[in-house]
Amino acid sequence: MAYTADYAAERHCGPIAWLDSRGKPAWITAMVIGFVVFWPVGLAILAFLLWSGRMRHWGHWHAACHGESRAERRRRRHERKRMREGTGNLAFDEYREETLRRLEDEQRDFEGFLERLRMAKDKAEFDQFMADRRDNPPPPEADEAPKPQA
Repeated sequence: MAYTADYAAERHCGPIAWLDSRGKPAWITAMVIGFVVFWPVGLAILAFLLWSGRMRHWGHWHAACHGESRAERRRRRHERKRMREGTGNLAFDEYREETLRRLEDEQRDFEGFLERLRMAKDKAEFDQFMADRRDNPPPPEADEAPKPQA
């Protein structure tokens, strides 16, 4: 078996991590198959899903399976809520919005710069390759015999 992120999740979180990593459709499919094969199995899966809250709070279980602590989730949720609502200080909110907009513009400019830098580096490497190839042509293939000149 190849080492993948899913395999790592299974080793870290247990055997149900495989279904967790595939989301709600995998759990629903497993439950339906359980009902078709032997109805108590489907009922047990349904009870487990309701008891664990996997159908209600999918992000919580997915994050917990991937090593995010409850405190980190709470902090992230609080930050999102605070960013949506604002601080109540209109001057600061306006400054924050302007700063965020400026930072996004700078990020776009920097990503453009990095792209141009990569392109220039690739072009220089390609030009060097072509110059080397022009100066030192590849040797003829062994299976091709030189043609006699008449």
